[in-house]
Formats: sequence, C-alpha cells, structure tokens
Amino acid sequence: MVPKPEVLRTRDALRSAADAARARGARVGFVPTMGALHEGHLALAREARRRVDEGAARGWVVASIFVNPTQFGPGEDFARYPRDLEGDAAKCGSAGVDAVFAPPVEEMYPPGEQTRVHPGALASGLCGPHRPGHFEGVATVVTKLFALVGPSCAVFGRKDYQQLQVIRALARDLFLPVEVVGLPTVREPSGLAMSSRNAYLSPDERARALAIPRALAEAAARFAAGERDVGALAALVRGRIESAASSIDYVSVADPDTLAPLAPGGAVGARVLVAVAARVGATRLLDNSVLGEDAPPIVG
Repeated sequence: MVPKPEVLRTRDALRSAADAARARGARVGFVPTMGALHEGHLALAREARRRVDEGAARGWVVASIFVNPTQFGPGEDFARYPRDLEGDAAKCGSAGVDAVFAPPVEEMYPPGEQTRVHPGALASGLCGPHRPGHFEGVATVVTKLFALVGPSCAVFGRKDYQQLQVIRALARDLFLPVEVVGLPTVREPSGLAMSSRNAYLSPDERARALAIPRALAEAAARFAAGERDVGALAALVRGRIESAASSIDYVSVADPDTLAPLAPGGAVGARVLVAVAARVGATRLLDNSVLGEDAPPIVG
C-alpha cells in the first residue's frame, strides 16, 4: 500500500517539518503546485525524490497545493479552478512525496499583509501584458513558500517557461538558498502539453488544441533543416494554429534567457524560444519549445 503523505496546514508546521528533515541529514525537495494534479506534476515530484535521495540519507519531499488568489486577474478562473485535496494527496503519495502543504488562504495572506515581490523585465513580455499582476502574484507566493521550506531543491515544469525564468531570477537576485530545477514539458500521448486546464476542453476543442504542438514540432523540423529567419518561424507557427485557435495572445520567437522578442527581420542563434499562448474555446493554453535545445513535441 502506498503511504499517504502527511498533510500540513500551517506555516509553522511546514517550517518545523522541513527543519526537522534537515536536522536528521535529509536534503529537502519541494514541488509547488496549485493542485488538480496530473502526470506532469507527478514527474516533478519524482524528479525531486530522485535528486534528494542521491546522498547517503533518504531525502524529504514536500509538495504545496495552494490555489494562489494573487496570481488570478478579474474574470479568470480562480473560483472554478479544480480542487481535490484528498485525490491530490493520494497522487503525491504514489510519486514519493512525504508531506503536502495545503494552507488556507489566510495562512499565506494573513490580515494586514501588504508586501509584494516585483519580478522585473522577465515578466513584462509574453504573458505579462495579457495577465496584469499575474507574475507579481507568482513571485510573491513562491518567495513566501521558499522562505517557509528553507534550503531546498525546487522543481518546476518548463511548460510554464516564463514562470520558470521569473523564479530562477527571483532565487538568484534575492540570494534564496534554493536550487531551481526546470523539467521538460510532459505531454499527453496525443502531444498536447499536460495542464490542469485541459480538463476544461471538450473533445472537439482537445482535437483543435493539437494544432499547437504540431506547429512547434514543424518549427523544430524547419530549424533542424537550417531555417534561421525569425519572421519565417513565427509565421509558420501562427499560420498552423490560426484556424484551430479561438484567439491567439501571442506567438513569440524570443531569446530563451532574457525572453526579449527577436526582430522579425533578424536571424536566430544556436537556440531560440518559440512560445505560444492561445485560447481554444474559453481555455487558455500555453506551450513552447527551445529550438536547438528541447526535443520536439511528438504528436500522435
């Protein structure tokens, strides 16, 4: 029988458990999530487990499950975001997680709190203009979580590539004792990037959404064949998804480190980020590939 992880509900309980793990010589692994867990999240947990167990002592892995209100804007899906703590805790146990931190909102945002973390230029492009305040909410809650967990290895998915870059910069710039690890995007057998919001898609919308990974796979093939023109890569991806998407927030060809968009008339280097945000029906989907670095999506 798979052991069920301990569920921690308060800041003090999380901090005490992490401190106790380090006191007995364990490395601490951390996986921040908003719940509604799928195989992509569990891959993050297994990677955290693998990394913290590399030493002589068995490590300790904690996953947070917290739907963070400050990263949702007006009209977004905070109220209806899927929540299933019991099911998520069971899934965490199957992936080797020792504890789940599932605080009420008032634990993370107690009365009178007012401090926010401003993430800087990395948050200004891509999703930034389409979700004002989103990355400030992400940076704030992740900073709070890192402060509670303490020295650790934290694992994030590369599907949310901009978020990963913001968090890497946050840990570096604020001297936080956390190793930030990015894991390649986990995909459904069809090639669709795994996301909790995929549950919103109807069968027809799910089929249409496959245009996104197909476009990225074609861009990867063209890049491998020698295409280096920024405008050509962007036009290829946009052209492949326009008929399937209900709307497109952006198709960006950008520097993979700074996220700065590259000029349409220019040429890309040895590696380049191609990032997409589009709606299929009412569901906003993200996907990306770092050409020259990532394996291309395999679409069934």
